[in-house]
Amino acid sequence: MSSPAQPSAQSDRPTLPLSGLDAEARAAKLKAANINPQTGLATDYLNHFNEAIMLLEMIPDVPECADDFLQWHPLSYAEHFTASNFKARDLAISAYESADPDIRAEFDQMTDTMTSILREVGTAMRAASQDSTKAKLAEQAIGWLKPLVAAAGGVINGGYEADVETIMAG
Repeated sequence: MSSPAQPSAQSDRPTLPLSGLDAEARAAKLKAANINPQTGLATDYLNHFNEAIMLLEMIPDVPECADDFLQWHPLSYAEHFTASNFKARDLAISAYESADPDIRAEFDQMTDTMTSILREVGTAMRAASQDSTKAKLAEQAIGWLKPLVAAAGGVINGGYEADVETIMAG
């Protein structure tokens, strides 16, 4: 079941036959598209949150950047890839939709939390009249968001155990 921040992709998008491929062919296709073959997730989605963080980081030094941040709006995984120039965007959406439900739930929980933080900070910034208040809100949000982006990256990349296996295999 999709959460409100992660709606299903549109039904007019062609379905890609990932399930019809053997494990080796599926992994090769995903890896070639910069999608983790183990998790079915792509780090490109985190660029969406990194953009908001970059704007927040600018606010303390350039208060006018608060307006740019307030124009940022959250996108679900499917919405991000649908709107992107990512070469394998349909494959990324298909792989996400067929990802292990537990991995996807963990990832969705993190991205939903980041989205909630960004929405609430936006609401608070709209209400704030002082640049110093906006700067403080930005700094607090960055402190919450950066660890979540790193954790979401860990989920995308298969977590700690996968990293250890990769290092030990090398």
